[in-house]
Amino acid sequence: QGQLVESGGGVVQPGGSLRLSCAASGSISSTNVMGWYRQAPGKQRELVAAITSGGSTNYADSVKGRFTISRSNAKSTVYLQMNSLKPEDTAVYYCSAGSTRWPPTGMNYWGQGTQVTVSS
Repeated sequence: QGQLVESGGGVVQPGGSLRLSCAASGSISSTNVMGWYRQAPGKQRELVAAITSGGSTNYADSVKGRFTISRSNAKSTVYLQMNSLKPEDTAVYYCSAGSTRWPPTGMNYWGQGTQVTVSS
């Protein structure tokens, strides 16, 4: 079936940048919709950004203009470039794939998550 493996999380100061990567393997690598969700302590998991294999994108209002999702179909990898980070962006970020709807309403496959902490 395959898996999703994230990398790139860490600790950054407010205003800083981070780039997350997620490599898909197996049958997941051919899925149309891939994206990033996040979950902060005490909050529900929320969609951050999603992208189709054709390059259509969808963003949460809270990250528009600051985050950019991109994808390399050849490498079966999706990226999340996060700029102008704020403390409220602190969360565990999950790579996901497999929604059959657009914009995505749910995903079938999930990575293990990577922690992003924005703090001075």
